[in-house]
Amino acid sequence: MTSELIVDVQPKEVSIALLEDKRLVEFSRTERSEQFSVGNIYLARVRKIMPGLNACFVSIGHPHDAFLHYLDLGIHYRRLEKYLESLTPQHTPSMAKSAGVPDLPKEGNVSEILNVGQELLVQISKEPINTKGPRLTCEISFAGRLLCLIPFGNKISISTKIRRTSERNRLKQLIASMKPAGFSVIMRTACEGKNAEELDAELTELLDRWSQTIERVKAHRAAQKPYKKGAPLPPAQLVQEEQSRVVGMLRDLFNPSYEAIHVGGDRQVYEEVYAYVEQIAPDRKNIVKHYTGNVPIFDNYNVTKQIKGGFGRIVTFKHGAYLVIETTEALHVVDVNSGNRARQATDQEEGALDVNLGAADELARQLRLRDMGGIIVVDFIDMEEAESRQKLYERMVENLSRDRAKHNVLPLSKFGLMQITRQRIRQAVDVNVEETCPTCGGEGKIKTSLLLAETIERQIYQLTRTYRKRGIRLHVHPYVEAYLKKGFCSIACKWKSRYGLGLKIIPNQSLGMLQYKFFDSRNVEIDLDQLAAESGNT
Repeated sequence: MTSELIVDVQPKEVSIALLEDKRLVEFSRTERSEQFSVGNIYLARVRKIMPGLNACFVSIGHPHDAFLHYLDLGIHYRRLEKYLESLTPQHTPSMAKSAGVPDLPKEGNVSEILNVGQELLVQISKEPINTKGPRLTCEISFAGRLLCLIPFGNKISISTKIRRTSERNRLKQLIASMKPAGFSVIMRTACEGKNAEELDAELTELLDRWSQTIERVKAHRAAQKPYKKGAPLPPAQLVQEEQSRVVGMLRDLFNPSYEAIHVGGDRQVYEEVYAYVEQIAPDRKNIVKHYTGNVPIFDNYNVTKQIKGGFGRIVTFKHGAYLVIETTEALHVVDVNSGNRARQATDQEEGALDVNLGAADELARQLRLRDMGGIIVVDFIDMEEAESRQKLYERMVENLSRDRAKHNVLPLSKFGLMQITRQRIRQAVDVNVEETCPTCGGEGKIKTSLLLAETIERQIYQLTRTYRKRGIRLHVHPYVEAYLKKGFCSIACKWKSRYGLGLKIIPNQSLGMLQYKFFDSRNVEIDLDQLAAESGNT
């Protein structure tokens, strides 16, 4: 199986698509201005204690206060607390000195440990979801591709997916000789077969990130006035920012089967990705390619079509069968329907099993694609034979074995329902595949399509003659692009002769039939209303 990563970098958002054998299996879209990512570390203060929940709310600058449960303080909390108390702008205490501090008991009361206004070093473990703020932990960790570094511990853990005893012993001996006292290390699956030089390089990088975090804490404390109890809480300080979404996804997903990583748009993001791959796999750096084509990168690699077909309430798969996916506040519900397939099957049990196995394949893809978390209840087509039910269960377990998120699958219940739980870290991906009516624009009033070309030409005239824009790129639906370029002396040729050869007409599958957008030579969208307002102000 080959994998390709397609990255579409736009001025306001970054979209990432993972293709396995040209098939879309993971997709994420993130606002470039979005903060509060999983892994970010803040120096913040407790805003409210909630004894009934055995938790507290912490102010980190999000519209909704972040949530910190007693169990998320971690067994090493007292060591972290003592370390922060000893930390001054002039002095950095030794990590080894915290070894004698007792662990925090698993059962306790948060009100006996924390006070309102108390300073905490916290890390985001779950992003904000709907009306809930971020979830926090005091078990600080620094994740790399091979290792995960946890301050204030002293353990070495190895991924259970590394099964050979000789390899586990080798890795444990290597890291034990490298790691300093006062740190725990988790060795990830990618460690298998790595030499001492590679492990040492990543461990050094993670230790540097910890040192940078502490230096920022010291600098922030030196710049802040001492906090007085009862005074307004000072703003939280971001002391360690997680790597960019693109690099973070690469860190977790990168493997030797990657055929290519295509980055379209911002060259700076391309250089970040290239530098990261060069660092972790110098022999594979050439797979990172900067896409500079005129056609949108997702259209070029058939991602747009798969997004429109993969999201939505109804998802079809083989032979006319389909899934109906509904999302509620508490869980996701999936109904399996045979569609036209039921008419083709000669044996009812065999036909039901065939549809259910196909549904299991598609559902496993949908869970990754939409990043669905929490409880998922699936209503498969009823089967009588226990052997068929067992085959379906085994197929679902096998399909989800490639899923990075923690999950649990239960066998079919006597009602034919399968229950799945899947780790929820961020809000499920929700892509609206419904399009506004291209004729009326959702207003219920029809504008004649015969005047589309004239309307576009008037705006091209404005951009080139009034606002002196050059190198204009007009994005239109592929059918409209074909219409504009049709014939020897096409409409497109006439426009170029009138307004300059810099005008390019580009098909864009994400646009409705009569929608169009203008972009400048830097691929930044042009807003005519904004240009008119700026021109009026000047």
